[in-house]
Amino acid sequence: MSGSDVEAGLWLRRFHQADAGAPGLICFPPAGGSASWFHPMSAALAPDVDVVAMQYPGRQDRRAEDPIDDVVVLAYRISRILSGATGWPVAFFGHSVGATVAFEVARALVAADGAGPAHLLVSGRRAPTRHRDEQVHRRDDAGILQDLRRLGGTDARVLGDDDLIRLVLPATRADYRAAETYRYVAGPLLTCPVTALIGDDDPSTTLDEAAGWREVTTGAFELRVFPGGHFFLTRHLDEIVRLIGERLGTAA
Repeated sequence: MSGSDVEAGLWLRRFHQADAGAPGLICFPPAGGSASWFHPMSAALAPDVDVVAMQYPGRQDRRAEDPIDDVVVLAYRISRILSGATGWPVAFFGHSVGATVAFEVARALVAADGAGPAHLLVSGRRAPTRHRDEQVHRRDDAGILQDLRRLGGTDARVLGDDDLIRLVLPATRADYRAAETYRYVAGPLLTCPVTALIGDDDPSTTLDEAAGWREVTTGAFELRVFPGGHFFLTRHLDEIVRLIGERLGTAA
């Protein structure tokens, strides 16, 4: 096994087998999330879609590594892995800060190889061109936990377990820092279609902020609104799986 294969194995996780020739979908988790966050989506899409989830440093089996707290640095690292490990074309799906990471990975790949994703699906995140002055990453641990509770989506058993909290907070803080210090830098637009998904009661993303994703591509743009808050997709997984299948041209 080559060094590049080992490196790819650290970052890329496949939970279910797909049919030969199935379209690929690379998933980017939200703040504090890991590759396993996408296990339910992978199960629902298999075997029609080949789902690969990103495992960032600093969590689960990579918790001994320092987390990366800069979106552009993280995106560059991932783009280097994908350039050598992925057959194109594939689609990207990112939730929350994962949507921003997916966007910057797409830009890095296009700049390096001219081969970006076939489709970019972004969920629960305002467009890169829309900025809020947020400083949650500067809070103490209790302050970060308060924001996690505000957004929902984190298992209450985790929030109430001191040992688990100590394990997940460093990566969560780094992800918050990455999201809140990110600044969009103008450059060539993507050409792939972009589909933005949003919950109608999401405190972190307004309808106008989500609609701003149309500004990052010359391709087709679609905005879909679902009932729910920041983690609306856990309540609407079946509908979102059907949407992904339609956009990727499968019967998923």
